[in-house]
Amino acid sequence: MTMQTDVLAGTLVESGFVYKQRTRVKGVSVKGDGTNPGLLQLFDTVTAPVTATYGRTGAVVTVTKNAHGLKTGDTVGLSFAPGTGGSATDGNYVITKLTDNTFTVTDLNSGSITAGANCVYASRWLMTFRIDAGDAYVNYWLIPGQGFLAQNGVYLLITDLNTASVFYG
Repeated sequence: MTMQTDVLAGTLVESGFVYKQRTRVKGVSVKGDGTNPGLLQLFDTVTAPVTATYGRTGAVVTVTKNAHGLKTGDTVGLSFAPGTGGSATDGNYVITKLTDNTFTVTDLNSGSITAGANCVYASRWLMTFRIDAGDAYVNYWLIPGQGFLAQNGVYLLITDLNTASVFYG
């Protein structure tokens, strides 16, 4: 096997796209702000992720977003913030539309989370990295094999980080 030499990098200090075409994510680097818990969420999408709220009863997660525009059978990538009772499981889910403002997904795990916790969704979730409060170091993660395939582009949703970099190619 030969070494890949066409790996590129994109670095952001706030949320946005690092690449807007099909690519493979090879690695990630983040630097915390040294004060707050940091969060990096990667999405395979052509539009910025949408903010919503959620609650969970058992394995059923109900997401609320006014005029979400989704229909039963659509697949969305969801990333969940902790709520009262824990957090739902980040991942890619097929939705069931309940109303124009709510849809449900079946979580891989079960539990009880009070409605009102925050979440974000886009066409496809790739990964989430959480950084401890007080962490001001540069953290690297290499993605094994050929990396994660992003078919549309790579969007970084950054919270309380000084920088985030993605290596792709």
